[in-house]
Amino acid sequence: MPMLLHINSLLAPTTPPRRASASASARPLTQAQAHSARAAALGIRWSPGVAAAAAASPRTPMAVGEECAAAASVASQGFLSDARAYWVTRSLIAWNVNDNETSLFLYASRDATMRMSDGVIQGYDSKIELQPEPASLPDSVAQKFPFISSYRTFRVPSSVDVASLVKCQLAIASFDAHGNRQDVTGLQLPGVLDDMFAYTGPLGAIFSKKDVCLYLWAPTAQDVSVCFYDGPAGPLLQTVQMKELNGVWSVTVPRDWENRYYLYEVKVYHPSTSQVEKCLADDPYARGLSANGTRTWLVDINSETLKPPCWDELSDEKPNFDSFSDISIYELHIRIRHLRKLSVAGLTHVHLLPSFHFASVDDNKSNWKSVDEAELAKLPPGSDEQQASIVAIQEEDPYNWGYDPVLWGVPKGSYASNPDGPSRIIEYRQMVQALNRIGLRVVMDVVYNHLNSSGPFDVFSVLDKIVPGYYLRRDINGQIENSAAMNNTASEHLMVDRLIVDDLLNWAVNYKVDGFRFDLMGHIMKSTMIKAKSALQSLTRDVHGVDGSKIYLYGEGWDFGEVAQNKRGINASQINMSGTGIGSFNDRIRDAVNGGNPFGNPLQQGFSTGLFLEPNGYYQGNEADTRRELATYADHIQIGLAGNLKDYVLITHTGEAKKGSEIHTFDGSPVGYTSSPVETINYVSAHDNETLFDIVSLKTPVGLSIDERCRINHLASSMTALSQGIPFFHAGDEILRSKSLDRDSYNSGDWFNRLDFTYETNNWGVGLPPRDKNEENWHLIQPRLENPSFKPSKNHILSVLDNFVNILKIRYSSPLFRLSTASDIEQRVRFHNTGPSLVPGVIVMSIKDAQNERSGMALLDKNFSYVVTVFNVCPHEVSIEIHDLASLGLELHPVQVNSSDALVKQSTYQVSTGRFTVPRRTTAVFVQPRR
Repeated sequence: MPMLLHINSLLAPTTPPRRASASASARPLTQAQAHSARAAALGIRWSPGVAAAAAASPRTPMAVGEECAAAASVASQGFLSDARAYWVTRSLIAWNVNDNETSLFLYASRDATMRMSDGVIQGYDSKIELQPEPASLPDSVAQKFPFISSYRTFRVPSSVDVASLVKCQLAIASFDAHGNRQDVTGLQLPGVLDDMFAYTGPLGAIFSKKDVCLYLWAPTAQDVSVCFYDGPAGPLLQTVQMKELNGVWSVTVPRDWENRYYLYEVKVYHPSTSQVEKCLADDPYARGLSANGTRTWLVDINSETLKPPCWDELSDEKPNFDSFSDISIYELHIRIRHLRKLSVAGLTHVHLLPSFHFASVDDNKSNWKSVDEAELAKLPPGSDEQQASIVAIQEEDPYNWGYDPVLWGVPKGSYASNPDGPSRIIEYRQMVQALNRIGLRVVMDVVYNHLNSSGPFDVFSVLDKIVPGYYLRRDINGQIENSAAMNNTASEHLMVDRLIVDDLLNWAVNYKVDGFRFDLMGHIMKSTMIKAKSALQSLTRDVHGVDGSKIYLYGEGWDFGEVAQNKRGINASQINMSGTGIGSFNDRIRDAVNGGNPFGNPLQQGFSTGLFLEPNGYYQGNEADTRRELATYADHIQIGLAGNLKDYVLITHTGEAKKGSEIHTFDGSPVGYTSSPVETINYVSAHDNETLFDIVSLKTPVGLSIDERCRINHLASSMTALSQGIPFFHAGDEILRSKSLDRDSYNSGDWFNRLDFTYETNNWGVGLPPRDKNEENWHLIQPRLENPSFKPSKNHILSVLDNFVNILKIRYSSPLFRLSTASDIEQRVRFHNTGPSLVPGVIVMSIKDAQNERSGMALLDKNFSYVVTVFNVCPHEVSIEIHDLASLGLELHPVQVNSSDALVKQSTYQVSTGRFTVPRRTTAVFVQPRR
C-alpha cells in the first residue's frame, strides 16, 4: 500500500521563542519495552538486573548489552562533571582563567582511570605542561567560537601525539605560582577534531560491483567493529574489525552481504559517564533501517528493485514553475482528492511534517493502542473525559508530529506498510511521484537543530555514541544545550555541517524532494544554510536526475537560546538571512492579523479579529489606544503584503515615510527584514498553536454569529494568499479546521487533529483539549465548546472552501500578485488608505503593470494592467474614495463576479471619483482589463 495513502498525520511545523514548543519528545514504548525490544534485536537477554541498572543511571535511560550494565554501575564515580576548557586547534587550548601566574597541565588516561585523592589527580597515563600564549585566540577560532573569544590561550607542545590523546579521558588543571592546584575541568574537543580530522571523503555504505565499503567518522574511538545480523531480528552472524585512517574507520565486505543488517560497536570514552564505553549504534549515513531503528539495513539506495515504475523519469513530469515567487505552500495531513482540488486552483507545494526516522511513534503497528471513538463521540463537547482517554494512550498511539529525530536519512517506518526491508523506501518514492503527478511539488520538514537522545546507552541515541560530545552543542560548563527542545546539535562543527548537507542531498537525489522546511532554522548556522543551498542548486537533471535550481529552502528564523545575537557564530535568523534567497516564517504579519502573539492572552484581538472595531471585552487599552494599535497592525500587514521588504517605503499611520526596517514590532524588532519577496513565508496559522478557526473563535466576541466568524477566517487567509512573497497555509484552514481549541496538539492523537475531507464537520467541540498545555485556559475554552452557535455546518465549510479556492485562482490569475524582485515591488505596489486620516480597518493595495511599451517598466500581465485589492475587516460596509485610483476603468475580478459569496459580488468601484464600496468583512479584488 503506497505510503501516500496511510501517512497518518503529517501536519506542519513551527517552534519559535514566540510560540508554543511543539517539539517535546514522546516515547512510543515504556523504557522497559524499548530496551527489551532493542535487546532482542541485538540477541541479548534483557534481565531484571539490567533493568535495575538502567533505572539507576543518573543521566539517561540505559540501553542494552552486559557491558552497558557494568558501565552504569560505576558511572556515579565520574572524575569530572564539567568541561569548561576548549581544545580549539591542534596546538591551542582556551580556558577562562584570570591569574597570569597560572600554570596549566593537561592529563590523559586511555582507560578513564583518573580520580582525585586528597586534592591530587591520580590514575593518569600522561601529564603535559601547557605554555601560556601571549596572543589572543586567532581570528578564525574567535569567529567559530565567539562566546570564548576572551578566554586565555595555552599552547600544546608540538611533540604531543594529539591524535592519540583525543581518544582519552582528559582533564586540565591550573596551579598557582606556589604549585597549589586552583581548578580542574574537562575539555570540549570539537575545535581540535575539526582542525585535525575534518573529512570530505566517502561515508556510510559505498557499493561497487564486487563489494561494499563501510566508512565511519569516529576520531575519538579507540576501536570500532561491525556486527552483522541475519535479518531485522535474527541472530548475530559475524563481527568484522574496522581499520582507522585519520579518524575514519573502514572495512570492505563482499557485495553479496547486501541486505544484511548491521550495527557499529564503538569503544569510546564518553564524558557523560566518565567511562570508556562500548556503544552499539546505527550508521549515521544509514539509507535503510529495521523497525524502530534497532539495526541498519545494508541497502543500495540506487537498486532498480527500490524504484517505482518511471521513477528515473520523474524529473520530466514535475509540475513547472518559473520563479520561487510562484510558490504557495500547504502543510498537511495528506489526502489526495482534496489536494487535487487545491492544485487545480493554483497551489504548488505540499509541506509534509517530519517523515524521517523519529522516536515518538512505534514502527510496529501491532503495538499501537487506540480509543473507542464511538464512545468519545457520545460525550459532551466541553467534557474533560475525551482528553483523559487520549492522554492515557498518547505514548502508544500512532500519532505524533515527529519533532524528535533519531536518524535523518531514512523514511519513518510507521508510515510504511512494513517498517522492515524496502517498503519505506519504495512507498516514500511512490508518494512523491503521486503528488508530483497531480501538480504538487513536495516539501520535507527537516529537523537538524536537535536530536531525541544522547549518551552511550539511550535506545534512540546514535550520533552521541559514535563521537561523544561532538555533534551536540554544549554550554560553557560542558552541559548539553536544550533550548531547541533537547540535545541541540552544533552545525558550527564541520562534520555536523557536512552531515546536514549530505542528508539534504540524499533526500533531493534519492527521493526527488522539491523543497525543505527547516525546523528552528535559527539554531543552524547561516554558513550551513548557504552551503546547503549551493549544493542543492548544483544538482542537474543530466547528472543527478534532479533540477536543483527548483529546490526551495525556508525555515523558522527565530533568534533565541544560546545562539541568539550570533553568540555561537552568525546564525540563520530572520535578520541574518536577508539576501540569501532562503525564506523564513513571518511572524509579524501573523501577529498583526490575529492579534497579540501565541504566548500572550488568547483574547488579545488583532486587525482581523475585531480590535477597536468590535471589542470582545478583554481590555487592551482605551478607545484611542486600540485605534492606534489597529493602525499599527495595519502598517505591519502592509509591509508583509509588500514582501516584508526591509527597504520598502510606506507612509505609516503617523504620516511618516518609513522603510520596513524602520517600522518596529511592539518588542522593538524591525518589521521588514527581507531583501527579496521569496525570503518571506507569510502565514497566519501553522501546526503550532491554535488553528485559524480556533484563533478566530477565541478572539472575536462570544455573541458573534458563525457566519461572521467564517468571513473573518477567509479574510485572514486572503491576506496571506494575496501577499507578495510565499503564502503558507495550514492544512484545514480552508475548511474551518478546529482542534477543539488545543494550542499544542503534537501528541493529541487523531481525535483532536482530525481533518474531515467529507466536509461534514470541522472537529469543533470534541471535548476539552489535553490538560497539560491547555488547562489554564479551560475556563475560556469550555463555554465556547458548549455553545452550539460556534459550530459550523457543512454549508459553512463548503462556502469557506469555495472562497479559498477562488482566492487561490485570483493569485494565479495575474503575475502581479507574484512579483519576483524587490525592485518590482517597490516600483509597482502602493498602499492608499494610510496616514493620520486613514479609515480604520481598511487596507487598499494597488499593483501597477506597464500601460504600454513606453511606460518605463516591463509588461508582466497580458490580461490586467492594474490590480487593486481592498481588505475590509470592519463589521460594516465601507465606502472610501482613493483619488489616485480614479479613472482607471476597474471592475470586480471575474472570479469574484462568479463567486457563490453574495456579499463580495456587491463590491463596486466608481470611475469618476475612485470610490470603492466593499461589504463587511470582505476582500474585494478589482482589475483593469487590457482592451
